[in-house]
Amino acid sequence: MFFGLSNGYLLLIVVTLIIGGFATWYVNSQLKKYTRVPISNGLTGAEAARRMLAYYGVTNVAVNRGGAGQDFFDPRTNSVTLSPDAFDGRSITATATACHEVGHACQYAQDYAPMKIRGAIVPVVNLASNAWIFLLMIGIFANITPLTTLAIVMYAVVVLFQLVTLPVEFNASRRAMTYMDTIALPQSEQSGAFNVLRACALTYVAAALTSILQLLWLLGQRRD
Repeated sequence: MFFGLSNGYLLLIVVTLIIGGFATWYVNSQLKKYTRVPISNGLTGAEAARRMLAYYGVTNVAVNRGGAGQDFFDPRTNSVTLSPDAFDGRSITATATACHEVGHACQYAQDYAPMKIRGAIVPVVNLASNAWIFLLMIGIFANITPLTTLAIVMYAVVVLFQLVTLPVEFNASRRAMTYMDTIALPQSEQSGAFNVLRACALTYVAAALTSILQLLWLLGQRRD
């Protein structure tokens, strides 16, 4: 078994950098573009979030103002946190971001299966994501094959988590778009919101793809 800086691994690094770099550039360009486009109903992201929660009858969910880049739903506190741009903003990006996070709150309220699965494996993933690379390095340098095998298994759990995340994110965006259709936003604004959500989804797809490529390389080296 040989884990080294082969031409194949260098190519893998280049490919993953290209995928990640393109995803980052695309999402940033779409977010900035539609941050400059005001939403016609004049609502802030926080207001849009609260109205979507009320529309779906989801109660006891707080909508909080977070720091820069903090847009997420936390099932532990049953709360939605929005960055200042999304919380106070009155743009297509702010509305799309807020409604997407409320989509996660709706999933949680309705016991959406992929979200429950993802939540169940979080403790294992937290351990695996921090430990696998150290176990791999020790296994390689100490020539302990069972340790490298364990490291690859742990990394596979991380990849599984990323794959389970995809339907969770896609479904949250679908819920957001469905809601925005019900409030009769102009088609141009719905299209802009879709572009924002699609760009954000691309980051998850890119992360999953690069992780799968890495896992395949590790498995190939394991067989060798």
